[in-house]
Amino acid sequence: MDDITYEDTRFALHAAAELLIAGPQYRRFGSIRMRIVLGGFAGVKWPVSVTGTDLVWPQGRIRLHGTYSDLALAAGFQADCPPEGLYSDGTRMDPDEPFTVDADAATAVHDWFAVGDTALRRFADEQPVLWPEHFDLSVAMDEVNYGVSPGDWDNPQPYAYVGPWTRRHGEFWNASFGAMRPRGEVPTVESLLEFFREGRARAAHDD
Repeated sequence: MDDITYEDTRFALHAAAELLIAGPQYRRFGSIRMRIVLGGFAGVKWPVSVTGTDLVWPQGRIRLHGTYSDLALAAGFQADCPPEGLYSDGTRMDPDEPFTVDADAATAVHDWFAVGDTALRRFADEQPVLWPEHFDLSVAMDEVNYGVSPGDWDNPQPYAYVGPWTRRHGEFWNASFGAMRPRGEVPTVESLLEFFREGRARAAHDD
């Protein structure tokens, strides 16, 4: 699996989170929050999930391919982004634009979210939220965000982060938004926990 294949699949899954889960869920229930489930992710209220390379709903499942509009139609709803103004970023993917998902790349995304979900639950003792804007999984404690991302425009590969709401200074804080570590440096639940705990300690004492 090359970097382009991974990035294309990550983007396709991000768009699926927006168009097939967060957007329809917001229209019905007023929430864009999602959660990690076994092998994928789902809405907190919307009974639809992306599991592996499939879209799954109570009455069936279908492989993620073609267009988001056609997939939603097959599942009995309309593909839709959360309303304009709710957040500023996102994929801006056209629901009628064809896309593909690579199975190995999808597994890499889901596995990273699963490791992050376990670490964040142990760290914060609460259910982390998967947000559609940046497609990252996080919790907030004492005005500091802790989370994992499968990658983004600036950092295309998976990473973990600690993001204080107020900028901190020091060697630990190696990113514009706080501190980040590539997945290769924090590949396990225990190493993620160590990173989050160090981030919490440093956020409490660094200027």
